[in-house]
Amino acid sequence: MRSPRPEASSNQLFDNADSFGMVFDAAWKRHTTQNPGHAMASTEKIGLILASCADHPFMVTSPAMARQVAEFRIRLLGL
Repeated sequence: MRSPRPEASSNQLFDNADSFGMVFDAAWKRHTTQNPGHAMASTEKIGLILASCADHPFMVTSPAMARQVAEFRIRLLGL
């Protein structure tokens, strides 16, 4: 009988779009909560949030793809 697998730590970062998407979503929502009623254009906010995620492995290795993931998630989730 196998022992249960320990749950992965929620602060683990991986060099892939899924991991980046989760971090981006959390940063976007955190910014919205901390700055309600901000008058930023969506493109300006994307730049700000991407800068806050600059140390994520996927952002480091694939910045252009990370921006595409961010833009896709905004459209997909209506952020």
